[in-house]
Amino acid sequence: MESAFLHLECQVPPPQQKKWRDGYVFRYVEQSIHQALILKLARSISSLRAIDILLSHGQLQEQATLHRVLDEIHEDISFLALALTTGNTTDLHKKYLTAFFAEEFPNPKNTLARHKKPDMPPRRKIRSYSINIHDHQNPSLIHDVGETISSVYSGYIHASAPQIMDMYGGKPAHFYLSGMKGTPRMNEYIDDAWHRFYRELMSIGLIAKAFGDKELNNNISQYLTLFEEKSGSRVDSYPPSSPTPK
Repeated sequence: MESAFLHLECQVPPPQQKKWRDGYVFRYVEQSIHQALILKLARSISSLRAIDILLSHGQLQEQATLHRVLDEIHEDISFLALALTTGNTTDLHKKYLTAFFAEEFPNPKNTLARHKKPDMPPRRKIRSYSINIHDHQNPSLIHDVGETISSVYSGYIHASAPQIMDMYGGKPAHFYLSGMKGTPRMNEYIDDAWHRFYRELMSIGLIAKAFGDKELNNNISQYLTLFEEKSGSRVDSYPPSSPTPK
């Protein structure tokens, strides 16, 4: 994934230094869809590394919050990539990019000044766009499934009671405050993590296609097949053996 990222990153204009108070920050000046895809991919790879660390220590509640983050990143990548592969950048995409690149503190001299960032398009519209483009037979059902999954993982982000109770169990029953390694819940989270890795590999394929990079798209497709073969027993142990890319 990191190799693919570096290959894609060099295909867009790099970030530039921008003065900020007594120092500087880096920003993409052009604020293009291609650059937005690079940023989303950077965060997804970093989040996958965090999942790997959390899972190895049994920190399942914290891992679940990143699953929600990655679900939304995957949807965003699909939404943005389809604008390029279909050749149709809509007003919804333009609104998304404006909100995505907007500064949190537009006035560097007064970071306490009240300000209003542009509105990000609702998640349901982002999801609906991709579903409709793919022309699914039952788009309403797919949308409802996405909403349900999002709602469940939202409970981990906001620390809702039912999700917190997943930390409780054992004999005698108690809260697992130092991670849940060795408990029956580990296998389901290993399996769930596998799907996130798999989906983010798919995301790289989508981005490669959006960039018009046929060679990288083909390489990712081959690697996905290898990934499936090598991880057939993924829930048996952790960490699984890493497949070797061709």
